Amino acid sequence: MIPEGRIKIGVIGCGDIAQIQHLPALKELAEEYDVAYVCDVSPSLAKYVANWFDVPRHTTDYRELLASDVDAVILCHRDPKTEIAVASFNAGKHTFIEKPMCYSIQEADRIIQAADNSGKIGQVGYMKLYEPAFELAEQEVSSMQDIRFVQVNHLHTNNNVHVGQFRTKKFDDIPNSIKEQSNISADNAIAEAIGETSEETRGTFITLSGSMIHDIYGLRVLLGNPTKIVSTEIWKSAVNIVLEYPGGFRGVATWVDLPDAWDFEETLEVYGSNKRVVVSYTTGFQKAVSPIKIVEVDQNGMTVRKEPALSWENPFRRELREFHNSIVANTVPRASVQSARNDISLVIDIIKSNIENRSIQLN
Repeated sequence: MIPEGRIKIGVIGCGDIAQIQHLPALKELAEEYDVAYVCDVSPSLAKYVANWFDVPRHTTDYRELLASDVDAVILCHRDPKTEIAVASFNAGKHTFIEKPMCYSIQEADRIIQAADNSGKIGQVGYMKLYEPAFELAEQEVSSMQDIRFVQVNHLHTNNNVHVGQFRTKKFDDIPNSIKEQSNISADNAIAEAIGETSEETRGTFITLSGSMIHDIYGLRVLLGNPTKIVSTEIWKSAVNIVLEYPGGFRGVATWVDLPDAWDFEETLEVYGSNKRVVVSYTTGFQKAVSPIKIVEVDQNGMTVRKEPALSWENPFRRELREFHNSIVANTVPRASVQSARNDISLVIDIIKSNIENRSIQLN
């Protein structure tokens, strides 16, 4: 039983995204959460973050945290997260898994089975679903009767460019044995998902699973699952995907690595004959609102351009509020672990389309 709705929570993995987004958001949500425990395989980082965020307990062993009295955990550690996610559900903890949930379908099924067996809430860190601009786009797109074209354009700068704007700490005291085991686990999970393949294809798979997963789940929520992967092209740290949706319209999704340029661009664009909806995302580290532009023909035949003023609430905080509300009310969150399986499956099929150089019809 959770007294008065305040959830005692632990954080596993104390790296950049935990320091910049999750732990500050949890501190702001002090009426909803009591941060009771942090864990990291770096002893110095676990201790430092506990002191910095006034967390009473810290450890380097996730099993110690899961054996404690916390009600829920947030998993922000290095991928793959499957082992600890399953252990968390088995320990009876509500579990929030930072994206990507996992790499392979087999992992996804293990996580979902553990969540179902536990009866606990499982949510994935799909924070762009909680962008006010995306929520408005979802409303606008739902009223469009003749979608003709959809485009995602993701020009990605090196994360260090953005992380450098914040105060974060790293320590070089992770035991080599843990690093080696982490690398082996990642290699095994990727091989389970896509088999043995080239370094270029493997790198693109990691990009799709990590960075571009935001675009993939956004398309799914707005448009449903695609019916066909028309083509996938990989070249020089870039990928271009052509998808077909019910009704026959196409979606083109492009991700390009531009490591040294300061500027970051990520747009989601939906075009119909008399309406256009364009969301321009900020980075996952920037604490700023993402804008939306709507261009449409009004009842008088005039073309009108709108850029609505939106809530400024950080999407990371908003997704943590839904995690809390889902636990208290026992409701399914928008970004459930069950729904994430669709995205993992699509990423694998996109890579398969490239490896086999063919279109893939989807169920």
